[in-house]
Amino acid sequence: MAGRVDLDGNPIKPMTICMIGAGGFIGSHLCEKLMSETEHKVLAVDVYSDKIKHLLEPASLPWAGRIQFHRLNIKNDSRLEGLIKMADLTINLAAICTPADYNTRPLDTIYSNFIDALPVVKYCSENGKRLIHFSTCEVYGKTIGSFLPKDSQLRQDPAYYVLKEDTSPCIFGSIEKQRWSYACAKQLIERLIYAEGAENGLEFTIVRPFNWIGPRMDFIPGIDGPSEGVPRVLACFSNNLLRREPLKLVDGGQSQRTFVYIKDAIEAVHLMIENPARANGQIFNVGNPNNEVTVRQLAEMMTEVYAKVSGEPPLEAATIDVSSKEFYGEGYDDSDKRIPDMTIINKQLGWNPKTSLWDLLDSTLTYQHRTYAEAIRKAISRPVAS
Repeated sequence: MAGRVDLDGNPIKPMTICMIGAGGFIGSHLCEKLMSETEHKVLAVDVYSDKIKHLLEPASLPWAGRIQFHRLNIKNDSRLEGLIKMADLTINLAAICTPADYNTRPLDTIYSNFIDALPVVKYCSENGKRLIHFSTCEVYGKTIGSFLPKDSQLRQDPAYYVLKEDTSPCIFGSIEKQRWSYACAKQLIERLIYAEGAENGLEFTIVRPFNWIGPRMDFIPGIDGPSEGVPRVLACFSNNLLRREPLKLVDGGQSQRTFVYIKDAIEAVHLMIENPARANGQIFNVGNPNNEVTVRQLAEMMTEVYAKVSGEPPLEAATIDVSSKEFYGEGYDDSDKRIPDMTIINKQLGWNPKTSLWDLLDSTLTYQHRTYAEAIRKAISRPVAS
């Protein structure tokens, strides 16, 4: 690690990072990267530590002393400002980011993603601390192309659907479509951070993730999450595959998405952390436009990959169609495409994703089969109490 330099050839000095949401999917992978490849210290803030337990104990780990876990909820906890003051950089990963919650728990969604994030921004600004804030690709809402006639040739023109940080509009549905509560809260906190930068000199970077995928993402209902919970699409499909159930395609699975491997995405964040001169004041799309599929194609590919991983033949009827109202409830709406433009992050940080969709699905499903298959078999075979 000695003698490491940033993209401009400047020596990288060890820093203290306050990571809020360190115990989650992204946080756990980022902590791993920082512990194994840098000399930075992490103040890991979260309510849960299960996904980073392997980094916290035993005390003989080579990075022991460089990561401290602080169990706290950022809502009204007086310790938060003290931790931000101790750090050189704060990374805020905390959020409610499960689509099933957006229109069934809109108040929690808005409070979690806007109100609860306000003190973090305030403390960073008042104490002159740098902030990397995690937003979402959902701030873009619907593409311009989605409002064109179905047979319009312009729908094939990238200008109408590729999403650019500095020029694309943010187009949401009507107010009764509460699915947009998440995107709207995320956009408003972005605008507040940007305003703090403009008016009070806050040094910030905003990250817009486009479907980061990998081991430890989301949860499997009834195993390491609530039985009635509905995780995001890839974890939903994984749950169906593990239980040998048909994969549910909402409204025919016609929405298009891109997926990026978590380790590729973490490399981008690592570059942001260690290149503040290039990252400050920037908003970055972090995704992989080469891994674009419809949700139906994703289901088909996951079925094929899981058959290889598990050695079990796929079901004869591998998918079933359900309506969005049936699956998510009233008030659901969706964006048609989410394809990131990569110009800014490539120019500023020289970052490009490497992992193909097949390879990231193979890695993720191998982990999930190894981690969950036996527990699910036991849960299915357990007799139900009368």
